[in-house]
Formats: sequence, C-alpha cells, structure tokens
Amino acid sequence: MQESPIHPSPQAVSTYIVTGGAGFIGSALVRLLISHTEHRVADVDCLTYAGNLESLAAARDHERHSFHRVDVCDGPALRAVFDREQPDAVLHLAAESHVDRSIDGPGAFVRTNVVGTFTVLQESLRYWRNLSAARREAFRVVHVSTDEVFGSLGESDYFTESTPYAPSSPYSASKAGSDHLARAWHRTYGLPVVVTNCSNNYGPYQFPEKLIPLIILKALAGESLPVYGRGENVRDWLFVEDHARALALVVAKGVPGATYNIGGNCELRNIDVVHRICALLDELRPDPRGPHARLIEFITDRPGHDYRYAIDASKIRRDLGWSPRESFDSGIRKTVEWYLANPGWTERVMSGAYRGERLGTAMSV
Repeated sequence: MQESPIHPSPQAVSTYIVTGGAGFIGSALVRLLISHTEHRVADVDCLTYAGNLESLAAARDHERHSFHRVDVCDGPALRAVFDREQPDAVLHLAAESHVDRSIDGPGAFVRTNVVGTFTVLQESLRYWRNLSAARREAFRVVHVSTDEVFGSLGESDYFTESTPYAPSSPYSASKAGSDHLARAWHRTYGLPVVVTNCSNNYGPYQFPEKLIPLIILKALAGESLPVYGRGENVRDWLFVEDHARALALVVAKGVPGATYNIGGNCELRNIDVVHRICALLDELRPDPRGPHARLIEFITDRPGHDYRYAIDASKIRRDLGWSPRESFDSGIRKTVEWYLANPGWTERVMSGAYRGERLGTAMSV
C-alpha cells in the first residue's frame, strides 16, 4: 500500500489543535502541516524550557497558524481555545519527556502528562458532544505517546500494539497513565481517540538534553561525551520529520480506538550512535586536537535504564501506507548539518536553566 497523500482536497481543509506545538516533535508537525497541507493549526504550548517559538521557523508567522500560550492543565484557558478555534481534530503532544528529569522531579511529569492529558480529554469531550452529527463523526483526538511505556526488551522481539505495559521510570509511568486515560475516554464516553506510540525521535530543533544533540554540542565544545554504562543500551531511532508525516496520516486516516506504533527501523546501541556522530563531525568540522571519539567518557548508569526498545511498525505500514523515508545514516547527517548551521538557535535555547549538566542522579523526595 502506498502512503496516502497529506495534501487535502479543498473540501477536506480542517483546523487542528496541536498541544505542545512549540516543542521538538510538535514543532516538526506544525511545520509539516503548514508547509504541506492547507489545514489551519492552533498551536497550544506553555513554553517551558523545551518549548521555543523559533522552532516553528516559517510556520510561526503563517496566516494559517495561531499560537496560544496555554498550560494544558488549565481547563478554562483550554476551553477558550476550543471555543475560539472550533477544531476538527486535536493532536496531543504536550508532555514532559526527559527520563532523567523525571528521576529528579517526578511531580512535574505527573502533572503535565497525567493531569494535562485528563484536561485535554475532558475539554475535547465537552466540545465534541456539542458538534453536529457530521462533525462528531469526523472529529479525532490523537494522543501521542512513547514506546517506553512497554518497558525493556531482551535481545530479540519487538513492541507491538498489544505488548503489555511495564514502565520503568517516572516518565514512562506517567505516559502509561496518560495512554490508559485516552483509551478509557474512548471506551467509556465514545470520544474518537487514536493512540500512537513512537520510538526515540531525533532531528533538527531538539533541545540539547537528549542524547544526540547533547553529544553534538559537547563534541563541538571539546567537552567529554558522557555515555551511560558501556553504551550497550539499544534504541530504535526515528527521524522527527518521518514521525510528523505519520501523525498527519493518523489524524486523517486513523481508526478511533486504534493504536499505531511508529518506529524508524533503526536499532543502534548508544555507543554506536555516539561513534557515528563523532565520525560525521570529524568529516564536517574536524578538531585539530584529534578525533572527536577521544572525548567519550563512560559514566555510571542511570537508575532503571531499560536495555532495549524496538518497534514493530507493520500495522501503520499496512493500514496507512506509512514508512520512514530516512535511514539513520541519512537522518543523522541531516541532523548534524543542521546543528552546525544553526548555532544561534542552540545558544538562545540554552540561555535558560539547562546548561548541559548531567540529570537523573537526584533521589526524589
């Protein structure tokens, strides 16, 4: 099956609310919708440290894009956005997403990921119930989640849509809770919810607390490159623009009540990812002091570090015709080139509280 086009016909132009639209994945989705469709996008984000309007690029000032600085836990403010924008769908991406931060401060993750999702579902339900029959039938809520809810895999097997949940960290537990709420609102109230679970995203505009941008920037600065344990943990890497295409298809074609796993089919050990980044930097920005891999430093593993994640994305391939366009080699080259070309963005987003220090070592109280 070939991937369905995301260019709508004139009769199919819709208004989407995208929560977390100034974040990493959310901004990629907003840029895609504005540049490749005729849809209107109402962007809802409270602009925490990881949310940045610069990540929207040309979409930020586009006539079909509107921005609302709203916390998804604020029901009345969210209700006002629904009433003003009259959406045809909601794509819920607003979330706290960094495992190490969840170890240091789990309360923020429970608030945003659980209470925030509850609030989005409640306001979506209120709004949906008051739509005409035809608009109720077409309305969708896409709840965007992670493969981390499934816990850890051994050397073989893959996460499928029916894999039991076994979250290991406060982050993944909060996302598991939000997934259960989303499905319950579908089963109990009939709200047309679709759930997606994705593998590790990477690409341009990612806040430099995550592995790939952190390694890029520390290598460029000549600083040590921290790798947990011996770097043996395996992740399935998904280029963020491939993920955005998948979400555009899910909101247009996804079946209410269904779950779709979205993976990049790019399994790599963390140490291999670091070595590939170092090799690209050796090629694109050589360091006269020597190969960037000399900076690799193995550090004490974080608590509850899952060994392996790997997604079986056959359902979304079969049902919606989606498949990733980027291999890891092509995607990581685009990513490294973007960070080399955009030092100003990095400097501005790093001017807040996060300075590249290690997170995830504090004991929660």
